[in-house]
Amino acid sequence: MRLVDLLDETRFSIFANKARSALTILGIVVGIAAVIVMVAIGQGTQQSITSSIQAAGSDLLQIMPGFGASSGAVRGARGGGSSLTMDDLAAIKKDVPNVKDAVGERQGRYQVVAGGNNTNTSVIGTQQGYPAIKNVNVAEGSFFTTQDDDSMARVCVLGATVRDDLFGENATGIVGQRVRVNGMEFRVIGVAAAKGGSGFGNADDQIYIPLSTAQRLLSGSTSLSSIDVQVDSAGNMSAVQQAVTQLLLDRHNISDATQADFMVLSQQDILSAVTTATGTLTVLLASIAGISLLVGGIGIMNMMLTAVTERTREIGLRKAIGARESDISSQFLAESVTLTFLGGVVGVLLGFAISWAIKHFASFNTAVSLGSVLLAFSVSAGIGIIFGYYPARRAAAMSPIEALRYQ
Repeated sequence: MRLVDLLDETRFSIFANKARSALTILGIVVGIAAVIVMVAIGQGTQQSITSSIQAAGSDLLQIMPGFGASSGAVRGARGGGSSLTMDDLAAIKKDVPNVKDAVGERQGRYQVVAGGNNTNTSVIGTQQGYPAIKNVNVAEGSFFTTQDDDSMARVCVLGATVRDDLFGENATGIVGQRVRVNGMEFRVIGVAAAKGGSGFGNADDQIYIPLSTAQRLLSGSTSLSSIDVQVDSAGNMSAVQQAVTQLLLDRHNISDATQADFMVLSQQDILSAVTTATGTLTVLLASIAGISLLVGGIGIMNMMLTAVTERTREIGLRKAIGARESDISSQFLAESVTLTFLGGVVGVLLGFAISWAIKHFASFNTAVSLGSVLLAFSVSAGIGIIFGYYPARRAAAMSPIEALRYQ
């Protein structure tokens, strides 16, 4: 059979029953679109978190309470917020060489109210050196000082997202305004410049207050949620990480490093862990969406088997006048692949549209990659071949005499 004849027969067969063909294609469209959207969400989340981590710089070590090996590998969670103290912070700044600066953090989520607006956000109690260590720029006003920390001043610096939530999109003149954090009044002294991001790990959805204020007035504990250590150069990261680990082991009277009640993580450690976690999430989301592709493939097989049954006499007639088995199987296989190809094209376009809508209207970062599109097309083509092969072979194997007798 010539290619042009095969294409004509395929077009005629698909359009002969438009409703059934459309419903069959719809299954593939939904499956392909779901895969693209789920992968886009997973990759967008990974990009947001990665950019947030990288924005903090490559010379940063983070020390957190918990249970982990001295290498920095996270193994669980233990110790809560009580294993790191202000004395630990002072010892790191005094006794560990090549430390440029270090600050403590006390974090928590609280309800923040301004006028008739409110938001639940992360409140970070920290110290004056935080902006330099974490690459936080103040777009309006100023960051708090050491004197503010010493006096437990009720002052705060708003992240860009918090400002928008409380005072309106890109509002100005915020310095001097009053907000209530967990029921206590704070005076706004600055607004941090936007870093960008959305969803989990949004660096703009935060409020900064003096560490002593967070410890005494909000959390009621003098312990630290974490310690941020800025190393004088990237080349000294490993040495400082080992020195900090040994210092804290000695201070906490721990002889076995695997039983440490803290974790010392470099930015690369955190980035690797996040990449692994979000990569697993992306695969999981794509796998769940892939189930709909399987259902779509079953729909195609069902349609093709129905078509074979309905066209039994046609198949017998074709074979009686000289059509070969390969001609018959090629015809039905071409119809199956065409259906999945059309579904793939529409599904990719729909996936792009949904991903764009999520990014622009739901403020959740998505990233459609060429790989996910190629994967969707490959799976689509594979489904057409796999689920169309059996009906095609069944049609080709029919006896022309029995087919002509079929009523």
